[in-house]
Amino acid sequence: MALKRNRHYSGIGGQAVLEGIMMKNKEKYAVAVRRPDGGISVEVDNHRGILPGSRLKEIPFVRGIFNFIDSLVLGMKCLNFSASFYEEEGDGQQKPKNETGEKILSTLVTCFSVVLALGIFVVLPYYLSSLLKGSLRNQSLLAIIEGVMRILIFILYVCGISLMKDIRRLYRYHGAEHKCINCIERGRPLTVENVMRSSRLHKRCGTSFIFFVFVVSIVLFFFIRVENPAARVGIRIALMPVVAGISYEIIRLAGRSNNIFVRILSAPGMGIQRMTTKEPDRSMAEVAIAAVEAVFDWKAYLREHFGYEEEEPETEES
Repeated sequence: MALKRNRHYSGIGGQAVLEGIMMKNKEKYAVAVRRPDGGISVEVDNHRGILPGSRLKEIPFVRGIFNFIDSLVLGMKCLNFSASFYEEEGDGQQKPKNETGEKILSTLVTCFSVVLALGIFVVLPYYLSSLLKGSLRNQSLLAIIEGVMRILIFILYVCGISLMKDIRRLYRYHGAEHKCINCIERGRPLTVENVMRSSRLHKRCGTSFIFFVFVVSIVLFFFIRVENPAARVGIRIALMPVVAGISYEIIRLAGRSNNIFVRILSAPGMGIQRMTTKEPDRSMAEVAIAAVEAVFDWKAYLREHFGYEEEEPETEES
């Protein structure tokens, strides 16, 4: 039967990992990984995040901060799981797991990543723009230049890491993740053929979220009028949770609406996604489908929102 093509919000989201994809639906998530032997391994678990059940995680402009932290923690956990399939000793045997050590290492790596990101995307743009103070006395213009530098540094960073072979494959799995979600939200049965012909761009992508973080930071930092350089940097860092909270609400709105204003607002982030997503092959689409089906009943979803009717298999007459 013909299906309506209006998009419906599904609530599922995901992340590309090493040779695989994580898909999350509410508190349930699944990581599907293409093993070195060609098979697909799927791990399913629950992730309640920090402060499970707290009403703080339901308050607009506050919930985004918790969501961001939860995403970092879960993302690192899923990356470690996918990497474990390719961490082999010289004799071809997998290394024995040390769960306590892995958790400590994962926490340290996550903290280091956050500090590094703050240094590159918050402190560095401020420092570079401050070099122009001698020739530019307009503080408002300097704030805008700082924001533009922040976006340019991010684009250069994305382009730079895309030169790495492993990152290029990660971007292809990222594309497969988006294609799966778009396939479902457009009302198409989740098959490899339908996934491959779906768009690799999605308005709820983390890349778009980061772009909104940069834009919101330009607006907020525009109004900071503190002369002391250390205080200016400190305020910028202190405001990042606020920036993340506002950006989360914008990306949440973008994922649930398709009016002209939202499309215009989402266009720059969608453009950057062309760099962070690449076209996957069919085997990558199979991995993405395995991750979705482990946490999401797409057939029930299509029946509810699109009137989908599963075709009965043909039987041979005796």
